[in-house]
This record gives sequence, C-alpha cells and structure tokens, in this order.
Amino acid sequence: MALVLATVTAGTASAQRLPSHKDNLFAYPGVLSTEAGGAYRVVDYDEMRDINGRDEVPERRVKSRYVSTGVRRSQADLVADTAAGRVRYIAVGRRQNASIIVVYLHGQGGSRRQGVDDFTFGGNFNRIKNLAVSAGGVYLSPDFADFGATGAAQVAGLINEYAAASPRAPVFVACGSMGGALCWRLAKDPAVASRLGGLLLLGSLWDDGFFSSAAYQRRVPVFLGQGSRDKVFPVERMEGFFRSIRSRSPGYPVKMVRFETGSHGTPIRMTDWRETINWMLSAR
Repeated sequence: MALVLATVTAGTASAQRLPSHKDNLFAYPGVLSTEAGGAYRVVDYDEMRDINGRDEVPERRVKSRYVSTGVRRSQADLVADTAAGRVRYIAVGRRQNASIIVVYLHGQGGSRRQGVDDFTFGGNFNRIKNLAVSAGGVYLSPDFADFGATGAAQVAGLINEYAAASPRAPVFVACGSMGGALCWRLAKDPAVASRLGGLLLLGSLWDDGFFSSAAYQRRVPVFLGQGSRDKVFPVERMEGFFRSIRSRSPGYPVKMVRFETGSHGTPIRMTDWRETINWMLSAR
C-alpha cells in the first residue's frame, strides 16, 4: 500500500491525513444538531439500521463489505518487557519508522484481542487497522494489569518503546469504557504527553484532574464520544466535562459526538476514526 501520510516531527502542525478506507460505509449516518461551532454534534443512531442492518449476526459478525482482512498479514501477537512488567499486545503495521502510532485500550472484561477483532463493533476495528497500515503507521492493542498505576505504567512503557522506534510519529490513544482511566493517567505522564497527538474517549469517563495534566498544558486534542443512553457513564456528565474544557480554555481542541439513543458500546462501533484523527492531525 502506498504511503500517503507525510511524516513530520510530533508537536508540529502539519497537513498529514489518514487515507480513505470505506468512508461511505463508516461516515456518520446523519447529524441531528450542532453546537459550539460544530465542536459538539448530536449524531443519529438507530439500532435496527446500525446493528441489525449492518451485521450478518448482530453484535457478533459484521457483513463482509465492511471489512478488508488482508491487513492481517501485517498483524503479530507480541510481548514487550516494560519496567512495570511484561505486556502482551497485538501490533498491526510498521514496528519501526512508523508515520503514526494508534493505541486502543479496552475496558473492563476486555483483552488485547478486542481491539483487533475484524468483525465485531461493526467492523470499526478492522477499519482503524487498515487506516493505520495504509498510512505507513502502526496500530497497537495491549493487555495490561489493571486500570490503575501499574496498568498505566505498562502502557506507557509500550508507547515509549514504539515512540523510540518511530520518533517522529504522533501517538493517538483511544480508550474504551473503563480504559479511559488509563487515558487520563497517561495524560499526566510528561514523557507520554510529549508524544501525544490526541486522546479519544469512547463511551468512557471524565476526569477533572486533566486540567492539571501535561497533556492539557500541551493542548493535546481530545475527542469525546458518548451514547445518550449510556447507563455506565451518563452522557450529561461527559457533556459537562466538554463544556468545562471549553470554558476553562477557549479554543481548546476538543470535540464531542453524542450518539442519540446509543448505549455504552455505541461510540466504539460508530466513531469515525478517520475523521477524528485527521482533525487531531490538523489541530497539532
């Protein structure tokens, strides 16, 4: 696949863009309303259309047109030795001189395999794998010990290892559900924050401690995706967090998508990876 993502020093504004991959299938089905100059959007979500109409077996296997499984040729199940312990992880793409590094951190009860499953969550993980590989980048999905200090140290060790091998690659960390606890811990780590190109919180939690973090000081872009019917992390609390970021730091690069009628896992299925990361690249 052709390298279509220009390489620049992390932290420098650029015209990098992830290439197209099945954009028509993964575009948001419709925007019901916008606020804050488009930074906040309410996106139409319909279970009958977006699960039953998209999946061959609802929530278990997406229809074949949503996936391109040739990307598995670039996939490997590996182990990293970090100062916080050994970390099993799956890497897809270049492990050296990558143009971009994308990391997915699963929630409670998940594993490294969730983030590389081609057929669940409507094929959205298959899409980010293909986007990363076609851009000459790498996508990582690790296991970790917990959602506390040890887990964060393990993920930081993995990120630092890959950042050393690809020193010009911006790092994007996406956190599903409880994995967000690790996103916010990593935001406070100066070594990791200096590498970050963006944080994606997908059906996850908020953290007021973010305002004292190294990532906040560096104005690292933040994306918040939340289902309006999320019973684990109420959408109203995340909307409040979004407004708090904007009020404390006018012009801060933060966006939120509310998936109307969506549940806890909806943002993992529905978030447009390409649109989101390309926005983050343009905001750097």
